[in-house]
Amino acid sequence: MPAADGGPFPRAVLDALDAGADRPVFEHGDRVVTGAELLDLVAQVAAGLRGHGLGPGDGVALLLGVTPEAFAVIIAAHVVGTRVVGVRPGLPDAQVRHLLDLDIAAAVTDSGTRYAPPTLTVEALCETRADPGPLRLGARPEDVARLIHTSGSTGTPKACAQTYAAMAAAWTARPGAWPPAIRELASRLGRYLVFGTLSSQVMFEYAVLTIAAGGTVVVADRPALPEAITRHRATASVITVPRLAKLVAAQRRAPADLSTLRALLVSGSPLTPDRHSEALEVLGPVVFHGYGQTETGTISLATPADPPGSVGLPPGVVDVEVRDEHGSPVPAGADGELFVRTPAQARSYWADPAGSAEVFADGWVRTRDLGRVDAAGRLHLTGRTRDVVIVNANLHHVGPIERVLAEHPDVAEAYVIAVPDEDTGEAPHAFVVPIGDRAPDLAALRELVTGRLGAACAPVRVTVIAEPPVAPSGKPDKRLLG
Repeated sequence: MPAADGGPFPRAVLDALDAGADRPVFEHGDRVVTGAELLDLVAQVAAGLRGHGLGPGDGVALLLGVTPEAFAVIIAAHVVGTRVVGVRPGLPDAQVRHLLDLDIAAAVTDSGTRYAPPTLTVEALCETRADPGPLRLGARPEDVARLIHTSGSTGTPKACAQTYAAMAAAWTARPGAWPPAIRELASRLGRYLVFGTLSSQVMFEYAVLTIAAGGTVVVADRPALPEAITRHRATASVITVPRLAKLVAAQRRAPADLSTLRALLVSGSPLTPDRHSEALEVLGPVVFHGYGQTETGTISLATPADPPGSVGLPPGVVDVEVRDEHGSPVPAGADGELFVRTPAQARSYWADPAGSAEVFADGWVRTRDLGRVDAAGRLHLTGRTRDVVIVNANLHHVGPIERVLAEHPDVAEAYVIAVPDEDTGEAPHAFVVPIGDRAPDLAALRELVTGRLGAACAPVRVTVIAEPPVAPSGKPDKRLLG
């Protein structure tokens, strides 16, 4: 798609920083950074990256936390046209090594840890003084701008390849292109609370939206809610469904002062109508319920005025088709699998032609989610076709978990299903067929899975079964478990 009125990426982001030259755009503890100061950081880092020979098409891995410098490094890496790979904190070593092996020319870190590719520190990059004058953009539209990795529960994270053309076509940094729901949200992003890592697609893109809307990105080193909202006088934050439920319960027990709060961005998993209604009742008209995927970016966003349980009205630039099992569109109101086209969608999975062919076809992205579009055009999610578990808003395929469990010497077969969990939304529940009479030890199984796939994939419960239930075809039928 063309860059519309935003120019090549990240020109619109640089313009937003320039427009906020004299106001705070980042706040980190006692430190306040203006748009002009952040632009200067971007220029310094861009000059440093170029000074190390990095440019269009080179892969750069970013192992960074949440700081103004981290944001500046991300934007600077795009200024010089590199392929950015964000690495989330807490990934198992094997997955970090995999990400650093994706044709990476250099790694940038703020921790001082050294990695196999040439490692550059944020401090060293920021010491470079950029020449005065406008920043020179080096990106080529069809180059891959970033690889946004999925959960990694397949053993090696899938990397969604998004081009510079797609990033330029996104509406995030361009107020003139904001759909109505995004415009409503943007008006509430005076002080947007961020935490964790800017490698998170959601955290980063709402940070860009905040700056473009004239707000301030506020770093929460201690992100527990509601304390962080009160302490930082936040107007907005991202929240998962389990954390929302806990916040609602806490407000019922002992209400905290949330008078500054204007927007909670529920992300990661569907919000039931009952829980949605309760949140609106207890917290007020502040709940925005977003739906999107790593492969697509934002698909739709429900505002507090939308009916509870929906994920809102997809904007005109987003196409949504609900299809039956044969791939044919179904009538309005009927359930089916969702296929979408968005301005900023990825074009493929990096170095994975088979996986790409399954998901990316004829310009559409197969979401593998089930849903329907009501008579008013609002989108409702009803299930998913994938065999997955969503833990703390991150999607994990259960196949790799089953394979790791089956490697244990006491396990003959393993089957994993998703079960509701008050703390994480969903959690893995394993059903295992033992070898002999000895029941496998839960702690040992959890340790095995954690070491290979990460703690989120470790089963919270293990049930020993003599054999799995079977479907009429004779194949195991996990729908009968639980």
